[in-house]
Formats: sequence, structure tokens, C-alpha cells
Amino acid sequence: MWRTGFAILLTVATVLAAGWLALRRSDIPYDTLEFAYSLPQSEFVTLEGGLKVHYTDTGPRDHPGIILVHGFAASLHTWTAWRSALETDFRVVTVDLPGHGLSRAETPDRVTLDRFSDVVLELADTLELPSFTLAGSSMGGAVAWITALKAPDRIDGLVLVGASGWASEGANERRPLAFKLLDNPVIRVLVRDLDMSAMVEATLRDSYVDQTFVTEELVQRYTALIRAPGHRMTLTQLFGGRPAVTAEALSVLDMPTLILWGREDNLVLVENADKFKAAIPQAELVIYDAVGHLPHEEVAADTLQEMREFMLSVELEALDERFIESAGDPRLDAQRPTP
Repeated sequence: MWRTGFAILLTVATVLAAGWLALRRSDIPYDTLEFAYSLPQSEFVTLEGGLKVHYTDTGPRDHPGIILVHGFAASLHTWTAWRSALETDFRVVTVDLPGHGLSRAETPDRVTLDRFSDVVLELADTLELPSFTLAGSSMGGAVAWITALKAPDRIDGLVLVGASGWASEGANERRPLAFKLLDNPVIRVLVRDLDMSAMVEATLRDSYVDQTFVTEELVQRYTALIRAPGHRMTLTQLFGGRPAVTAEALSVLDMPTLILWGREDNLVLVENADKFKAAIPQAELVIYDAVGHLPHEEVAADTLQEMREFMLSVELEALDERFIESAGDPRLDAQRPTP
């Protein structure tokens, strides 16, 4: 009898192993991904220490600078609408964080949001941007507030779009199933090398209210870029724990701050927007009804209008400190000092 039971268990194990092997997907070489997903504006730089970073740098070099940082598993492509609209009046930099998009991955010990913040600052140094407005979406929002706390003198303005960072986020019952599964370290190891397309599509569908944004092309791009060498390790490593912010820590930020949020955000609930608004002294909050986790994509025109008004306030504040080139608003020209 025990032999029969053992045979059944062995058969089940064999079938499961065969299924796991069938679902495994190999890495996609960077050369292949660069050919498919580089933009006409794409540039690459190797930072000190050897990290190769993918970024774009467009717009007038003598106008105020804006750096845009994407979220978890995303890439600089998420900012296409913002970059295209803002680059007429501002110098706009978008960047792929390490282990995301077309930027190379680093060793597991360097996969931290604090390290990502260092990369943003090092890229700004390389591009000779002593100060800039920093905008971040989701995890990129956490990178943004970490950077603002670390180097407040370099941040002219702070923009948080559905930003992560509060310890209470883990209790969100509306989080996508994929995220809940990846919270388990055993499951993270088991699924890391498997076909992630179904999980990616499900998570993207949870990210938008307007499901027309979830195209086959979008799912393919996310899925392919996740398979870059070292990227799956980076993503699973990020689930090992992220820093949690406190209201006391954020209270020291004294730069203009804009908070943008979708009311139907399933990944980072809108209640977190109120926490950022209450904690940061100069924060302004805009919440969009019937919008999900990515308002800068889903209602790009509305968020861009807020962003332009916000940049005016950033420029007006900067006039008291240094000469900057106007983005063309006549309300600035009348107050402009002689350089």
C-alpha cells in the first residue's frame, strides 16, 4: 500500500516539476531589449562604480529641471505623456532605476530605495543639474521623498504621484493578488523565473480604472523588460522590505510639494495621500475621481495642468534665491531680477 502512495506522490511531483520547467523563461539580452524598447530620445551613461543607466534628457538646458522617477517594475516609458508636454518649457529627465527598464541590475545588497536615491542624485550630477524638481510615481514617489530628505538643498519642488512609503500599506486588502503572493519569500523564489505575463496583466488591470490602457503592447513591454538579466532578482529583492516614513520625518521638508492621487488606487490607497498632505508643511493635494494608481497616464492632461501651475510656484520661490530662465509665463517676467 505504501508503495502505491509513494508512486502517486512521485507522479504528482513529476508533473509539477515538468509544469514548472515548462513555464520557466530565460533572460532576454539587453541588446535585444534596447533594440525593441529604446526611444528616439534614449541615452545611456555609465556611472561611477560601473552601473549603466538608461535615461532621456530633453528640453531647453537653461530652463528649470525636472527629474521623473517611475514605480515598481515600470520604466521611464510611463512618463511619455508628461515628457512630451513638459519638454517644450522645461528640461525634463526621465530615468530607469537599477534593475528596471533598460538600466542594468546591481548585486542584491545594492537593491534598496536608498541606493536608487543615490543613483538619481549621481545622474543629476553627471547631467550638471545642481537642483531640480523631483517627481516620483508609486515606488518612485518613495525614492523622491527619500531624496528630498537626504538632499533638501537640491530639490526645488517635490511631486508625489500615488507614492508609497507608509507602514500601513501592507494591510491593504485591495492590493493586487500578485503582490500578496510575492509577499511570501518562498513563493517569490518559486515564481521568479516563470512566465510572468498573466501576473503582469492582472496587476496592470488593477492599476487602471480605464481598462483600455491595458493593451497587449503594454503587457508585452512590462513582461519583456522584467526578463532583462538581473531584473527579476531586483524585483523580488524589493519585496524583502522597504523603509517606512513617519510624519515627523516628513515635517522637515520645506520645499513646495504637489501630491497627485487616483481615488480608486488599489495599490496605494488614497488614505495615504491625506497622510502625506498632513505631514509635509507646503503640500498641496489633488485627488482624481474614477482614476487608478497611475493618474499621470490615465488623466495625463489634468495632471499636466496641475504640474504646470505647480512649476510656476516653484519658479516664483526660486526667484528669491537665484536667477533661473523663465519657462515663458508673463507673471514671472515682471518679477525677474537682472542676472
